[in-house]
Amino acid sequence: MAAWFVSGVVMLYIGYPKLSERERWQASPGLSSHALGVNLAAVLDTAKPGQNPQSIRLVTVAGQPRFILTYPAHTWVAVDAKSGRLVLPTTSEEAVQSARAFQGTDGDYLGQVNEDAWSHSRALDGNRPLSKVLMHDAEQTVLYVSGSTGEVVRDATGTERFWNWIGAWLHWLYPFRGGFFDPQAANIIIYSSLLGTVLAGTGLVVGVWRWRFKGRYKSGAKTPYRNGLMRWHHQLGLVFGLAAFTWVLSGLFSMNPWNLFNAPGTGVNLKAYAGGELEARHFPLPAADALTRFKETGFTPCELQWHLIDGKGYYLAFNNAGESRLLFAEKGSRPFARFDTVPLQAAAKQMFPSSQKVLAQTLTDYDFYYYPRAPHTMTGHIEKRLPLLRLKFDDAHSTWLHIDPYTGIPAKLDAYQRTSRWLFALLHSWDWLPLLNSRPLWDILLVTFSIGGAGISVSGIVLAARRLRVKRTTRHQSR
Repeated sequence: MAAWFVSGVVMLYIGYPKLSERERWQASPGLSSHALGVNLAAVLDTAKPGQNPQSIRLVTVAGQPRFILTYPAHTWVAVDAKSGRLVLPTTSEEAVQSARAFQGTDGDYLGQVNEDAWSHSRALDGNRPLSKVLMHDAEQTVLYVSGSTGEVVRDATGTERFWNWIGAWLHWLYPFRGGFFDPQAANIIIYSSLLGTVLAGTGLVVGVWRWRFKGRYKSGAKTPYRNGLMRWHHQLGLVFGLAAFTWVLSGLFSMNPWNLFNAPGTGVNLKAYAGGELEARHFPLPAADALTRFKETGFTPCELQWHLIDGKGYYLAFNNAGESRLLFAEKGSRPFARFDTVPLQAAAKQMFPSSQKVLAQTLTDYDFYYYPRAPHTMTGHIEKRLPLLRLKFDDAHSTWLHIDPYTGIPAKLDAYQRTSRWLFALLHSWDWLPLLNSRPLWDILLVTFSIGGAGISVSGIVLAARRLRVKRTTRHQSR
């Protein structure tokens, strides 16, 4: 618990290494319509004949346009957009080329890893094994290059690597990942948190019980402990014990132990919103023409995505600044900034054929369930734009849908997930908007209570060591 409090303070300001979409877009050159030599049908046939992908993107890798397709079971496939050939596993030379094109500096190949201290994220599973390239920049950044697509999928600066040894690496008990204990890593966190919750809870109860709210002990104090450290432990526990208890408890909930926050049953069918699979027939407008139409409006895409809404294909494009534009994949269509809410609501209704929509609202301000976080935090890489369409349904799990009109992509938030918002995110990060918007008050409170929690833990360690030493000495003398 002492380690959790110390590492938690580090994580307030330096998060675990990751590469956000915005960072990736900033490093990506504009796509050229003249560089595309194959159509979508040929790409699908080359990638996995007879199988429909879960997502399709067109990006630039090492200066060359490349289709990136994802399939179930963390399977990623890349197809060269010029030749239409399947991209083979990334070589060391290709990894260095990709890293150099991404950052604009030279780098040294460090070898290939399946997983290491800075690549434990399950989001990288489809890209393993990963090639590591040490860049010649001021931060000595290590770039991780996908073994299946050739894309740079993670960056870890020297500053991030240094601080995360006492930050996220320690906080998430990553020493147990990737080795002998890996199969039980999640259980180690869950049961350590459970034990910590019991210890903090019982300590808090005893601490309150021994405090004299009325009257005093013979020593004249409110606490019965005359020993300096024991007295400090008692008083620190009274002031910071509740925060320590809620932090370790919410840390337990962060692991979704025993699937507490998973709604029973099959849940919501997000595919019903799309109204079909990603097939070439839904995109009669070629990608090259789509890029031309975007550029005609002064918008230069660096990434193009294929999506469906209610059975209708559309392109979603992003530029270097992270701005987006939409274009229906049909002749005569023109780019636009965001969807009207009418087609979004019609598509969402397909997900709840036996339920009714009870509320539709457009959020123009952030609230308790929809708010941004700093980029380095766990969810800070997720774009939270306004306005947002929120739909509430009367299904068995009181499901809400959050639909971003700039992308048309829905996100589900059922009653179980909203409960997790209270028991994990609120209690663990104190991400209550009035507090988040009142920095540095938020910083002062979290750092102060973290120091207090560390004080409780360290004093408890010392007191326990003293007690054990006394018992060992007593036993030795009795022999």
